[in-house]
Amino acid sequence: MKFATKPWVAAVLAVKVGAAIGADAEHRFDIPPQPLHSALQKLAEQASVAVFFAENQVADKRGPAVKGSYTTRDALIKLLGGSGLEFSVADDGSVAVKPAPQRINQSDPTALPKVKVTGKAAYDATDPYNPEYHQPNASTATKTDTPIMETPFSVKVVPQQVLKDQQIVRLDNALQNVAGVQAQPTNGQTSDSFIIRGFQNDTLYRNGFLLPSALGGGTSKRETANLERIEVLKGPASIMYGRTEPGGIINLVTKRPLATPYYSLQQQFGSYDFYRTTADATGPITHDDSLLYRINLAYENSDSFRDFQKADRVFVAPSLTWNVTPQTQANLDIEFQHFDETGDSGIPPIGNRPAPVPRSREVGEKLNNSNIGDRVFVGFDWSHRFNDDWKISHRFGAEYWDFKTLYTFFYTPADTDGILTSRGFNNGDTQQQEYYTTLNLAGKFNTAFIKHNVLFGFDYFTTNNQGQSNCCYSPSPDGFNLFNPTYLTAKPYLPLSPSLDITQDWYGLYFQDQVTLPYDVYANFGIRYDNATGRDNRTRTTTTSDDYVSPRGGLLWKPVQWLSLYGSYSENFGVSNSLWNSPRQKPLPPQTAQQWELGAKSEFLDGRLSATYAYFDLTKQNMGVSDWSCAPFPCQRSIGEQQSRGHELEVAGEVLPGWRIIGAYTHLAYANINKDGFDGRSDNTGHRMFMTPRNFGSLWNTYEFQNGDLQGLKLGGGLVATSQSQGSNTNDFQIPGHAEINLLASYGMNVAGTRVTAQLNVNNLLDKTYYLGTNTGYMIGVGAPRTFLGSLRVEY
Repeated sequence: MKFATKPWVAAVLAVKVGAAIGADAEHRFDIPPQPLHSALQKLAEQASVAVFFAENQVADKRGPAVKGSYTTRDALIKLLGGSGLEFSVADDGSVAVKPAPQRINQSDPTALPKVKVTGKAAYDATDPYNPEYHQPNASTATKTDTPIMETPFSVKVVPQQVLKDQQIVRLDNALQNVAGVQAQPTNGQTSDSFIIRGFQNDTLYRNGFLLPSALGGGTSKRETANLERIEVLKGPASIMYGRTEPGGIINLVTKRPLATPYYSLQQQFGSYDFYRTTADATGPITHDDSLLYRINLAYENSDSFRDFQKADRVFVAPSLTWNVTPQTQANLDIEFQHFDETGDSGIPPIGNRPAPVPRSREVGEKLNNSNIGDRVFVGFDWSHRFNDDWKISHRFGAEYWDFKTLYTFFYTPADTDGILTSRGFNNGDTQQQEYYTTLNLAGKFNTAFIKHNVLFGFDYFTTNNQGQSNCCYSPSPDGFNLFNPTYLTAKPYLPLSPSLDITQDWYGLYFQDQVTLPYDVYANFGIRYDNATGRDNRTRTTTTSDDYVSPRGGLLWKPVQWLSLYGSYSENFGVSNSLWNSPRQKPLPPQTAQQWELGAKSEFLDGRLSATYAYFDLTKQNMGVSDWSCAPFPCQRSIGEQQSRGHELEVAGEVLPGWRIIGAYTHLAYANINKDGFDGRSDNTGHRMFMTPRNFGSLWNTYEFQNGDLQGLKLGGGLVATSQSQGSNTNDFQIPGHAEINLLASYGMNVAGTRVTAQLNVNNLLDKTYYLGTNTGYMIGVGAPRTFLGSLRVEY
């Protein structure tokens, strides 16, 4: 039946069939794609729940298909995804649908029925207007969409609203919001590399696809324009992803095509001639929403506070979704990235601190400094749901790199007069191809009082690297003077010669069971087998052949709904040492790792705010170390061991209406080399691992005025801080600690049905001199001075 309001107010529609029930009850839905108002009526009928909404607010909107078993809450999230609407649930189970706060049009007020709201407003994670800092679910830890409160492992999500508020352009800045993670300047700061729980990691994942770094340096940093969110699983991840570094993995979750049209255009402009234009468009191609599209574009042109630095980048990422049937879906993704940029060699230390030179000082040569290339990614996946319990999915991805680098390096400190004698050139031309495929079968069933959610999986990965290089030419035999630099006046001729042709293959089989037990106890157990080989195609020899069995287990208990206590154990299958033991002429065994973790997770304020704590103890073994008994040249033995243990605290969500926070703190109590040298020579045993400060973290707050004359105004700010760290495993110099303050101001308004947002961010407000860290040697990255970044974004 319909309820009408005053004639000058839009009509409000309410449908009620049967008794109102809770939004968490599960029902069988069969709602085909149709106008949203009729789709909401169908949902109300099939769930036997009262749904209140204003007809004018759903006019001209379409709802996607909702078929299968869902709770009423989940069905509403799916139905309203991307519509710009949210819902809340009253004590009697009735539902009120209304515009999200960011999109309320003050010129067209609509009266909604008065209901006492006891639950939080719900947003689909894919909704472009989703303002939440806390995301309750993640898939990276289990390859299933699982509530984080029911996952006995450490998982962090950086959602899209944080990326918008902080105007994230590079992953480095986004991951400052994650405890245990630090960005590492390496390869001239032209590629992504991170230290996670004390261990270096230069590989990323895209929707679960492995994206290894290319050999030969360079490759350019990953684009963020098409990111929906970033998920970080901390600790060993071999059970799901095979050969990885033990600190954790970073999974980039990209934007998917939506049934509800959405368009966005943003222009950014900032200090040092920074200009970046991004566009996002999505919607249905066919009337029945069976074929959907999305395309993300980005163009960037910028200079730098560092001498000789520039960047020119183009990014295009189209994607298609085909809803073949209500049970079958297929997706096609393409990414193209072109980059023409320069690398940043950083500065060396003098004594035990970074050289006291201007922040702009560049050690690299202007005439021998470039990173130019292209990256193409093609991904295809499909899934089919046999019934409400069983689903099969298959994914395939391929990535191609072709890039040329001209790069300056050095590997020693400068002397007290600022003379750097180890400076040289390393130029290369690299091609890399990667192919990855995975097949998963997921199912749910019960055995007595135990609920099972099982996953059977297979994956295969292969990569081939081919390249030419010219290494170690020294442009200044007498050294480079940091305080009075002299650069080349003519570009050197450095002919390239073939240097590598390497193929790596591995496959894995894995099983996981997510178990729900009585009394709110959740368990996760799994095991995986990996087999990996490496070949040198120039010599036609197999350089490595490794296999490993990786177990993982975790137990979680929810004594109350807002608190989870958990413990877990996991093992890691690490990289091949790829080095020969001279006495036996056999490859060294692969690196391995084990981790114990205990923690607590909580959700407060009816799920709007989350907080997590984790204690971990992580040990990595079989690292190659030098044995000088093989004189005159050292051989390698797999006896190296490194260990880290510490505490992590994270918080994210909405404290009060309009006040959102995200914070992370890490106390890395121990991050040492337990065993290094074999006979006391070149022995770093007992040293602190490089780039492992004892304390580091960040806190970011925003407040958006909810009503009155200031509605639409958002103010925010935060702090990023780190204590002193070692610059190398030799512990012969240190990177000073620092703190930087960042600010935000934005204003959003509706103009003729279009959302317009103007925003200004100020980073390093106090203009502090600080350093980003080092590569594995003596190349120190220099932090940016005070910078301003403005933007104007139009959405509709």
